Amino acid sequence: MAAIALVDDHVLLRNGLSCLIKSLGHSVIFEADDGNDFCKKLDTKQLPEIILMDINMPGMDGYETCRWLKKNHPEIKVLALSMYDNETSIITMLKAGAKGYILKDSDPLQLKMALHDLEHKGYYYSDLVNGKLIHAINQLDENEATKKMNHLSEREKDFLQFTCTELTYREIAEKMFVSPRTIDGYRDALFEKLQIKTRVGLAIYAIKNGLVDISKV
Repeated sequence: MAAIALVDDHVLLRNGLSCLIKSLGHSVIFEADDGNDFCKKLDTKQLPEIILMDINMPGMDGYETCRWLKKNHPEIKVLALSMYDNETSIITMLKAGAKGYILKDSDPLQLKMALHDLEHKGYYYSDLVNGKLIHAINQLDENEATKKMNHLSEREKDFLQFTCTELTYREIAEKMFVSPRTIDGYRDALFEKLQIKTRVGLAIYAIKNGLVDISKV
């Protein structure tokens, strides 16, 4: 069973967690009020395997403490324990080095599972964390697509729409009242901006980003 340290400024909560953790067969080697208190009490001769870390604490908060541990004692696994279920808090703690994240109102069985996974796998990702990460990644993808779209000229967008038709590049040039050389310029510029290599890729991009109604293609 794991040697655990608790870092939380709420004494009653800490005491309750300590009793629960001991009932699960683990040992609590020390408790701390915040990051500063934790650093003072940390004994390099008896390092905890897992730390239950609150985020919102006076003085040195959970983010800063987690970053300090990642730099100085990366072998210690941090389980973030918080009231916050927003993406920013979760992702910031994971980037800071936390290996798991659970809410303070979680069922004791979830804490048991989290401690087990941290001890044996080295990490614990709950459904909450997985869901928030997936949503954040999707939002990132959407934001990147929007940024790329904003860098396209109106003529390039017109050209993208025509790539979804059966028209040849020469015929597209006639439709847009420009020379074939200009069309080649639009195509090459879009290949570069969108990191796409084929006309099919351009057509897929146009449809995916709403430049073309697929039912009318």
